[in-house]
Amino acid sequence: MKKLVLASFTALLMVIGTLLGAVAPGNAATDPSITAGQILVKFRDNAAAAGVLRPFGLSDGPGVGSTGAHLITVPAGKELQLVEALSRNPVVEYAEPDRVVTPASDDTYFSRQYALQNDGQSFTNNFSGQTTPEIDVAAGTKDADVDAVEAWAVTTGTGMRVAVLDSGVAMDNPDITPKVVARTNFTTSRSNDDNYGHGTHVAGIVAATANNGIGVAGVCPACSILAGKILSDTGMGSSSGLANGINWAVKNGAHVINMSLAVGASTTLETAVNNAWNAGVVLVAAAGNGGNTGMVYPGAYSHVIAVGATDNNDKKASFSTYGTWVDVAAPGVSVFSTFPNHRFTLAREYNRSQGYDIGSGTSMASPIVAAVAALARSAHPGFTNLDIRAKVESTTDTVGVIGTDWAHGRVNADRAVR
Repeated sequence: MKKLVLASFTALLMVIGTLLGAVAPGNAATDPSITAGQILVKFRDNAAAAGVLRPFGLSDGPGVGSTGAHLITVPAGKELQLVEALSRNPVVEYAEPDRVVTPASDDTYFSRQYALQNDGQSFTNNFSGQTTPEIDVAAGTKDADVDAVEAWAVTTGTGMRVAVLDSGVAMDNPDITPKVVARTNFTTSRSNDDNYGHGTHVAGIVAATANNGIGVAGVCPACSILAGKILSDTGMGSSSGLANGINWAVKNGAHVINMSLAVGASTTLETAVNNAWNAGVVLVAAAGNGGNTGMVYPGAYSHVIAVGATDNNDKKASFSTYGTWVDVAAPGVSVFSTFPNHRFTLAREYNRSQGYDIGSGTSMASPIVAAVAALARSAHPGFTNLDIRAKVESTTDTVGVIGTDWAHGRVNADRAVR
């Protein structure tokens, strides 16, 4: 009997030795689709984890959120062998590689869109051949973003119409032009094309086409755009034009209206806002760039979500208007988006490039919130506009000084669509 036991023990040692040899550190190339030097293991009994891992020369690692899995450090190049070996142990519920996460969009400048996915990247607006870039954007804080990529796993906004009441949308940018399903002009400008640049930038933030190999991706990439030209080619507009634009947007089936502009208080404008709200539309507007608490309209109206601006470190932008009347915040500093592919006023005034470049202001933050509202509406088709507003505001991340900078926090698209 002793010989049998000894022989069995010796055989066990040989098996362990074989397994150890199979996973010993070596020069095997790591699969680029998996994270080198670590795997994920979930044990049926965490108390047995150390005993399962010890024969392989491994130690238990930290838990991964509320998943029950543990992150285990392993020799680089041996990840798959260890996954296979550990998977055969009945104490292991599963073992798997720690997969590499890549951006969900192949758009050329997606890596500069920290608002959608912030990996702490730094970037510049120098992509069009300038010898000296005007702006270098320093590295930000990882995850100081609106979790747009995560939200896209639920919805990309198919069927949603967002009205951009602005300076029009360019007719020559292939990333956003095809998304426009209706246009109108309430200015004295002869064309409803965008020769100012502001509206095209705002519209791209909302709905630029994703995964088309060019440019950028919108926060709501499957959304359609209603392009209401309220600002002329010099950037001027009127409250009557804006009121007309709101009415036009409602008649054309807008689910969300974005207004990245400011005007003084107007009873006519407020009535148009209230009528749109009563028709079931969600309204969103910029809070202004005064760096103070002064109210601007239409953002300050009770039926409009007023939006302040944050930077790529989740800090309140220095220019952002703030106060308890400001409802939420979104990234508004150096936001990459579309511009016209022809000469436009902002290019001359701010040295911006045709096609794609950055813009800053609560004007850039507002369309992010409008797009989040559209995603939420797509994900919750039975919700009223009141429900959608509550969803957007209640699922924010705690950023800035709540109750001082804004009433809620910085919007989170993923939480809003869940």
